[in-house]
Amino acid sequence: MNTRKVKTSLHNIVDAYKAKLSSYSDGIFQTMPPIKGWSFSEVFAHIFDSSLLSLIALENAAKGKGENQPTHFAVQMILFFGSLPPAKKYKVPKRLAERIKIISKTEAMDFILEFERALNVAYPLIFDASKYSKTKHPRLGYLNAEQWLRFIEIHLKHHLKQLVRIEKSFQQSI
Repeated sequence: MNTRKVKTSLHNIVDAYKAKLSSYSDGIFQTMPPIKGWSFSEVFAHIFDSSLLSLIALENAAKGKGENQPTHFAVQMILFFGSLPPAKKYKVPKRLAERIKIISKTEAMDFILEFERALNVAYPLIFDASKYSKTKHPRLGYLNAEQWLRFIEIHLKHHLKQLVRIEKSFQQSI
């Protein structure tokens, strides 16, 4: 895993989120899509809130506040291939589901900017981090700092695809 490439990828993905955010009207941003599920607003609230929490876990692992636990083989494959296994729908961990809310476009942009600032603080810590200091992800188990960065990239890409599905559902309902 090339950490510098992951960081570059993260910046490109965040730029894609910014472009998508600016393309949505205020009204449609908070509207439940025809395919049901989350609105654009709720996706942005979830992805950047959980990404900020992931950066906290990354920092804790990088600062040696983790445990020396194995990373499951299936999780190693997810990190290696760079995507979540295909599934109809992933269930959000309960503690994260309770945090999802409808936000405004301004709040979404604030979330994005907060994530970028936090990423710039956390990223340099990876280079001196022990690969054995791991903090627990609610679904994937124990990840070290570098693995957390890769997970954040994968998770952001996953929800970018969700935004495309929501866009298509609005287009098809016209």
